[in-house]
Amino acid sequence: MPSLQSQIDTGSPEFEQNRNDMLSLLENVRTLEQKVVDLSGRQADRFHKAGKLLPRERIDALLDPGSSFLALSSLAGLGLHEDDGKDQVLGGCVITGIGQVAGTRVAVIASDSAIKGGTGTWAGAQKTIRLQQIAREQKLPVVNLVESGGGNLRLTHMTFAVLGGRRFANQARLSADGIPQVTVVHGSSTAGGAYVPGMSDYVIAVRNQAKMFLAGPPLLKMATGEIATDEELGGAAMHAEVAGTAEWVAEDDRHAISLTRDLVGNTNWPTRTEGTGQLEAPAPLYDPEELMGVVPVDYRKPVDVREIIARVADGSDFLEFKEDFDPFTICGWAHVNGYRCGIIGNNGPITAKGAVKAAQFIQLCDQAETPLVFLQNTTGFIVGKDAETAGIIKHGSKLIQAVTNARVPRITIMVGASFGAGNYAMCGRGYDPDFLFSWPNHRIAVMGGEQAAGVLEIVARGSAERRGLDVDEDKMTAQREEILSHYDATSSALYATSQVWDDGIIDPRDTRKILGECLAITNGARHRDVRPNTFGVARL
Repeated sequence: MPSLQSQIDTGSPEFEQNRNDMLSLLENVRTLEQKVVDLSGRQADRFHKAGKLLPRERIDALLDPGSSFLALSSLAGLGLHEDDGKDQVLGGCVITGIGQVAGTRVAVIASDSAIKGGTGTWAGAQKTIRLQQIAREQKLPVVNLVESGGGNLRLTHMTFAVLGGRRFANQARLSADGIPQVTVVHGSSTAGGAYVPGMSDYVIAVRNQAKMFLAGPPLLKMATGEIATDEELGGAAMHAEVAGTAEWVAEDDRHAISLTRDLVGNTNWPTRTEGTGQLEAPAPLYDPEELMGVVPVDYRKPVDVREIIARVADGSDFLEFKEDFDPFTICGWAHVNGYRCGIIGNNGPITAKGAVKAAQFIQLCDQAETPLVFLQNTTGFIVGKDAETAGIIKHGSKLIQAVTNARVPRITIMVGASFGAGNYAMCGRGYDPDFLFSWPNHRIAVMGGEQAAGVLEIVARGSAERRGLDVDEDKMTAQREEILSHYDATSSALYATSQVWDDGIIDPRDTRKILGECLAITNGARHRDVRPNTFGVARL
């Protein structure tokens, strides 16, 4: 397979400027993520005095020593509702991700009970449902580490009707699919939250900490006049000895985590299928560190996507498909961490020829059971008389059909612009890629802010002309500035991740590592046999 030859001058002022700009954006992302960790960490003394571990300490104890944790949607809800995007960065009050437990890759959902008591929010519900979707599609056991004050009563109108119910429906579907769910109840798990352990396959409750009931003592007294203590109503001992909701009682958080590791290790979960990549895959010829300077943060400046591939693919090897047919849509085969994949990237807008080229390539990959990686950086489908007469609508539709119906794993990395229907054609969020991550410079919108402002100005001027009115130039200028500001704010990578349109913003230098992990996960899922049943495992 031929190796790509980089044309980038890593000593140029342009490269250095790109690098500095990308580092600045990444630093902002990491600072915001650290604020979530710090906010949770402020409760360390209170948790430790109560004999508890902080939520992130529970995750650290759960994971295999030295293994990685792929955290997902860490900034979900940024700037929304009670998250001010400045000092009170909440992360949705829940931690989600994928890691190794007793040698088995699992999905982890942990209440961040050190932030607002781990109460349920819109963002937390979106994160949880997204991870459940990943767990179901990738056939990953789920570990729930529960301690939550229930739904945020100020925000339940945003979650109750759909998102709240969907979480429990997903638990039922996971169980019916034969995918085990282990829940540790570290503290409160009340009202609707009580169904999280209730619908799990295995439940561990921590003595003198766990509280599982549909109505706590205050609500019970208001509703029926009955008086009961937490322990009488829903303590660990009662649920293990009387109600049968819990299978084990742990003496403390560490004991509960130890039991969880034992449980996961005894599920007999098939893991062999994930390790079919090469353990000693050749590194790219070019340092992934250079990815920080390869791509300008201004999407209007061109970049050759092959420069990204050269710093991600094993040995920088890339067998390009139909290289001479269209210069703007790049397709070809490579290996990443030993896993074969087909890569589709953008060097500009998608033309009619680019659309049919990519559609054919997708079908070939589907035929050969080769996973697809999309490197999105496009301003969308090309427009104009020539494009229309070339059949851009017809050919673009073929590409969207191919993207939608491909049966192989699909992983999308937003490395630049994602405008208009180009987002759809390159497997955006609406097309359910197995994983989707963004670089800090990512921009997403129906079109660029300049185009939107220009279109609305043309419309406004035309309307005034038809009515015989003079154009208020000051009003036009104000409108333009308002639209540019709006698009700048709502098209950023931070805005997209706050809406859970991606699975998180990643450091460009980690692209190869994360792609390799995602390819391992999806490869394992496609070859792993599970034992589904009709209704899932229930306590009878």
